[in-house]
Amino acid sequence: MLSPESLQLGMMLAETGMLEHAVTEVMAKPQLLMMTEASPTAKSAVRRHIRKWRHSVKRRLSNDCITEELKQEIQLYQDAVSLSQHDFYQQAKSIIKQLEGRSSFYLEARRMLEKNVAKETPMFQAYFCNKWYEHLAATIKDVQEKELETHKEKLLSELYQRIETYKTLENVQESGTIEKVGRLWDLAASKVTQTDIELLKKFVAFLQDNSDLQDIAQQLGRMANEVDDPSLHRSPAEELKLVEEPADNVADDIVGVHQSDNLERIVPNETIYLAEPALEILFYKHFADKRLLTYRMQGMQRSLRKVKAFKPACKQVDVEKGPFLICVDASGSMNGFPEQCAKAMAYALMQIAIKEDRDCSVMIFSTDHITYELTGEDGLKEALNFLSYSFHGGTDLAPVLQHSIDLMGTDKYRNADLVVISDFIAPEQPKDVQDKVETLKAQHNRFHAVNLSKYGNPKLMSMFDHVWDYHPSLMGRLLKRF
Repeated sequence: MLSPESLQLGMMLAETGMLEHAVTEVMAKPQLLMMTEASPTAKSAVRRHIRKWRHSVKRRLSNDCITEELKQEIQLYQDAVSLSQHDFYQQAKSIIKQLEGRSSFYLEARRMLEKNVAKETPMFQAYFCNKWYEHLAATIKDVQEKELETHKEKLLSELYQRIETYKTLENVQESGTIEKVGRLWDLAASKVTQTDIELLKKFVAFLQDNSDLQDIAQQLGRMANEVDDPSLHRSPAEELKLVEEPADNVADDIVGVHQSDNLERIVPNETIYLAEPALEILFYKHFADKRLLTYRMQGMQRSLRKVKAFKPACKQVDVEKGPFLICVDASGSMNGFPEQCAKAMAYALMQIAIKEDRDCSVMIFSTDHITYELTGEDGLKEALNFLSYSFHGGTDLAPVLQHSIDLMGTDKYRNADLVVISDFIAPEQPKDVQDKVETLKAQHNRFHAVNLSKYGNPKLMSMFDHVWDYHPSLMGRLLKRF
C-alpha cells in the first residue's frame, strides 16, 4: 500500500507541465492548424478530443508508470523516512544494501553513508532522504516523459487519420458540408477505403435521382419540431448557482493528520523539539520542508459558479428531439430497387441525425433482427456494414416492432421517430401491440411507414401516424432518370 507521499510522486506529471507542453505541441501541427482555423466548429471538436486524451493519459501515466521495482523503492524510502534518527543509523547499511542492483541511487547513497558514518550528523537522515526523494522524482519524470512521447505519437496518428476521413466525408456530400461537425468528427474515427467512398457516393447519387425519398426524409426530420409539449422545450441558459464544495481551508472538521508548515494547526507533540536546544534545529528544518505534523481540516466551502441549465420557456425555443429508429425489411421481396430505396432512406435520415445531433439506429429484420448504431462511436463502420448488406430471408415484423416499442417506452427515446421501411406484405399486428403503439403516440413518439410496394396490407399500415407510398414503376423511374 503506497502512502499519500508516494502517490504524490506518481502525480509528478501534473506539477511539471509536461502534459500542457505536449498539448501545445499537438495543436501547433500545421495540418491541425489549417483545419481548426478554417472552421471554428472543427476546432471545438478537435479540442474536445484532445481534452479527453489529456484526462486519459494523465490518469494512465500517474498509475502505470510506477513499476513494481519503483513501488518497492518508494516503500523502502517511506520506511527510511519514518525511522527515528538512532534507528536510521542502525539500519542505514541494510537499507542501502537493498538498493543494490535495483536502483541507480545505490552508488550515491553508499558514498553519502561512507562520508557521514563516523560523524553521525543530526541532519544526515533528512539530507539523505531529500536526495533520495529527488532521485525518485527524477526517475518517475523520465519514465513519464518517454511514455508521454509514445502516447503523443499515437494521438497525432489518430488525429491525422480522422482529418483525412473527415475531409472525405465532407467531399462525399455534394450538396455541401454537414453542419453538425461534432457528430461528423466522431464518425471519422473509422478509416474509409476507396471502395467505401464509392459506396457512399453511390447512395448520394441515388438520393439525387430519387429526390422524393429525400423529401420524405426531410419531412420526417421536421416533425419533431411540431411537438407541443413544454417539457420538451429546452432553452440553454447560464445562471449563477450557489454550490458547496469540499475545501481543506474551511475548518469545520478534523479529518486526520498530515505534513505541512501551518503553525496554527500544529500537533502539540511537535513542539517538544523546541524544549531542547539540541533538537530545536530539527523543528525549524521540518518547518522549512513543510514536514511538521499538523491537523488536516476539511469543510464545505460555498461559492457562486456559472452553470448551464435547461429551462422551459414561453418563447420560441429548440425542441429536445429524440432519436430515429429505422426498421428495414430484409426479406427476399425487397431485393432490387426497394433495397436501394431502404438503404438510401436510412442514409438520408443518418445525415439529418448528424445535423440535428440526434441518435440514429437501423434494425434490419427478417425472421430475426440486427441493429446498426449509425451515430455511435463506430457509426461510419456500422453505416458501411449496413449499406453493403444484401437483403434476403423471410418477413416477421412482430419481434422487431416489439423491441422498438420497448425502447420507446424508456426516457432516452422520448419524442422519437420510428420509421418502418417495408413492402408491408405481412399480416395485421395483434391488438395488444396496437394498444402499446397508441400509448406511445400519446407520449409524443411518432410512427412512420414507408411503403415500397403497391401490395402492402392497408390494415397493417393503419397503425402508423404517417404512411408514405414510394413505388414508382420501372417506366416512371427510367423517364425520371433519363
